[in-house]
Amino acid sequence: MKRVLWLIAFVVGGFFIVRALIEPFVIDFSDPSSYENDWGGPSLIGVLLVHMGPGVIAALLIIRGLRKADRRKDEGGDPLD
Repeated sequence: MKRVLWLIAFVVGGFFIVRALIEPFVIDFSDPSSYENDWGGPSLIGVLLVHMGPGVIAALLIIRGLRKADRRKDEGGDPLD
């Protein structure tokens, strides 16, 4: 069951990470009308925080989880516990 949850977490986290990477190329920084109706709008910083923030958090959590699993594997335990 834990492996299924890990897989789902990686897929959802991957979506957030890809979305965070693509977002700067999707909006037009010089035209506020391109992002004013998006979540976090009408300010640019709000839109970037709402659209990129979850990707940054997901990347940090995935890195933390992989490091933790690697340490457990080195100690001889099950890395998915």
